[in-house]
Amino acid sequence: MKIILSLILTISLSIASYVQEDIWWKGETLLTFFEKHKIPQDLYFNLSKTDKELCSEIYAGVKFQVLYSDDVKLEQALIPISEEMQIHIIKNEDKTFSLDIIPIEFQEVSQTIAISINSSPYQDIVKNTGNKALANEFMLAFKKSVNFRKLQKGDKIAIKFNQKIRLGQYFGTPEIYGAFVQIRGREHYIFQNPDNNRYYDDKGKSLTSVFLRVPLRYKRISSKFTYKRWHPILKRYRAHLGIDYAAPSGRKVFATADGKIIHRGRKGGYGNVVIIRHKGGYKSLYAHLSRFAKIRVGQRVKQGTFIGRVGTTGRSTGPHLHFGLYKNGRAINPAKVISITKTKLTGKKRKAYMKMVKKIKKELLASAKEMKKPMKLKKFEVSYKVK
Repeated sequence: MKIILSLILTISLSIASYVQEDIWWKGETLLTFFEKHKIPQDLYFNLSKTDKELCSEIYAGVKFQVLYSDDVKLEQALIPISEEMQIHIIKNEDKTFSLDIIPIEFQEVSQTIAISINSSPYQDIVKNTGNKALANEFMLAFKKSVNFRKLQKGDKIAIKFNQKIRLGQYFGTPEIYGAFVQIRGREHYIFQNPDNNRYYDDKGKSLTSVFLRVPLRYKRISSKFTYKRWHPILKRYRAHLGIDYAAPSGRKVFATADGKIIHRGRKGGYGNVVIIRHKGGYKSLYAHLSRFAKIRVGQRVKQGTFIGRVGTTGRSTGPHLHFGLYKNGRAINPAKVISITKTKLTGKKRKAYMKMVKKIKKELLASAKEMKKPMKLKKFEVSYKVK
């Protein structure tokens, strides 16, 4: 709310203005948004290639805010493109428009809640919290370990989670630290391992299915996924929508999962690139390759298929593989999806994990005993006048 109010204060207060919240509909693009609000399309075409790429990250269903003048003309807009960054469009005093990509201002809350099952875990979480993202994450976390069809009315669930709050509403994907489902008096647990952000049970066994694997043997990660990275060549902060794996030139690169090759060739600053489409709406991108393996567009490949060799083609300061991962067209952090091959923790890692499990399990059980309710968020007023 603070950022919206601060934006409002930059507008001349000689006219009335109001803020309206809307939803970004499927199929809408920034260019159609510009056309709707009579914003010159040159504003988009004059952006850098990276900023255009970021603008393409707007996803269907995201809530965004527009500040209108009293004659229903756009003065400013805030459109989230990730959990960290948003597009800021503003009409200047000379009636021209500017576009910048700025950090999202948010708060974070940590809660432990308990809910009695009335219909289904998903529906009951949404009904009690209004938080569809939490319901989705809960169902995904237990997907491989619990048969929800065995639930009965009156069974319980408890969740300890952390989530961002933007403008008085839950925002982004919640982090579930621990949760249980009680089925006929027996608790089934999942916990997030802080060492790799993947789910394990209360015995230290991994519950994450092996889908994607790291595509090569690498020396180190030279750049992580981020929306704000200092670019060593361009000398400015840019988004880095992937992971850079430093490795010697010529080292083999392999397909991260089964899929179909949809691109093999040059791609701007990425140099030589292979792109593979996978099941579930995923696409993987392998950039800066020195050369390609004997592969072709349209070919189906298995996980581990040799597709090329590490290089430094395109805009690159040294030999490495830039590995990008996309879900339904949106760039996502590969580190949060790639599964480890180990299925059970051992040694010191297991000891640290079990210590955490003991603490969170105690909180979950206490919450279930008290039937601790979700906190009520203070709703942001999405349509009001400012004089």
